[in-house]
Amino acid sequence: MYDAIFIEEHNTPAAPFVFEHFLNDAMSAASSRGMPVVRVVPETIVSECTVEETIDRAITTVFGDVVDALTKPLTDDEKSPRTREPENPPRIVFKGSLAEVNRFFYQRGWTDGLPVIPPTEEAVAEMLTGTDLPADHLVVKLEPRLGKATVAWIAVNAVMAGCLPTCMPVLIAGVQALATHPGCGMMAASTGSFAPFWLINGPAAKDANVRSSYGATSPGDIANASIGRALGLITKNGRGIRKQIEDMGVLGNPGKYSWVAAEDEENSPWEPFHVDQGLQKEDSAITLMFFQSFQQMMPFYTNEKGLLATVVGGILPLRQGAFALLLTPVNARTLADAGWTRQALKKYISENASVSDDYYRRLGLPDGVPFDRGNVTGPGYGPKIFRPAQQHRDPVQVFVFGGFGSWMGFLQGGPNPITKKIELPGNWEQLVRKYKNVVPNYVRY
Repeated sequence: MYDAIFIEEHNTPAAPFVFEHFLNDAMSAASSRGMPVVRVVPETIVSECTVEETIDRAITTVFGDVVDALTKPLTDDEKSPRTREPENPPRIVFKGSLAEVNRFFYQRGWTDGLPVIPPTEEAVAEMLTGTDLPADHLVVKLEPRLGKATVAWIAVNAVMAGCLPTCMPVLIAGVQALATHPGCGMMAASTGSFAPFWLINGPAAKDANVRSSYGATSPGDIANASIGRALGLITKNGRGIRKQIEDMGVLGNPGKYSWVAAEDEENSPWEPFHVDQGLQKEDSAITLMFFQSFQQMMPFYTNEKGLLATVVGGILPLRQGAFALLLTPVNARTLADAGWTRQALKKYISENASVSDDYYRRLGLPDGVPFDRGNVTGPGYGPKIFRPAQQHRDPVQVFVFGGFGSWMGFLQGGPNPITKKIELPGNWEQLVRKYKNVVPNYVRY
């Protein structure tokens, strides 16, 4: 759609083909670029279809519609399109019980399907104690909708997600990451159901009780759960990435609810990840990557050779994008004691994660397939694929978190990471003291 709009802006008519189930997505994209009534031609080619006969038949069927779209005079609405959103929305949008508020928010598409905490004036004011920035400060404009992410607006979504004020500086840095990640718009709206994975480093992770040990990415911790959830609500409400309108993930991804962990810096044998990204060890930081899939593997053996073999032998073929290896502190220490640095490990994975020359032939396919974007034989499609796609400047990452066990984790199918420094407010120590003990206290059976 962006290409069609560019052409139209240069006074040349355009009528792009759009898969019939993607019409909402197409018109939303056009509206975000200031052309809400651009003409499109619906067709029946399923996204990523590679069957030439199907493509030819579908295009031939609608070719007359292309001629009509390019030649019919503009309607009055097309000449002067009207805005769909109120210019000055009211500050208080609803009053009612908790159940009524949740139903109201849900029916307007403002939630993720789970109940939310009503963002009352008092709750938002308390959330704002987590930053020194003024409430009306504009942090960024979020594409594709160009939603204005002010500090107060971030606080509203933080309250809805159940955050504590100690999460607020993390969220502001996370919003900055959403605005600057080069693949962010495509990843959120893709048919591939990419989910954001957030890694938190530095003192803020520990102060805000972001879990880095057993079950780091499982439910049960306010910080891990609510930080990811708040950034998901921000993606929906501010960026305008909504399911089956802009977000066209075919299968969906449960990681879109919340996928957050802190790196276990205390038990990692290497420098913290954010130091590798150019920050100081004493800094706090949040890193964003997008992945399609998460796989847990028990290694062949828990020694150096067994761990390495599990990684290079277990990465699924045809991965489009980057790869992240999740190591427990135990496995990371085993590799470090054998002389492996993080950089050396990344290089080893990059150079050894490939398949045999007869891989495609054994599957009954020609040498190369359309969605293999990581081959190592140059342009075009080749039989040897570099499974973390080679076009990425830094296709392999290594993170250390989790309990003291032998399992390994693979995150696959996304672009390079982006890391943002977390700016802590002047009252950080007071906030930490106030909320530090808000943790689960389980009954012991």
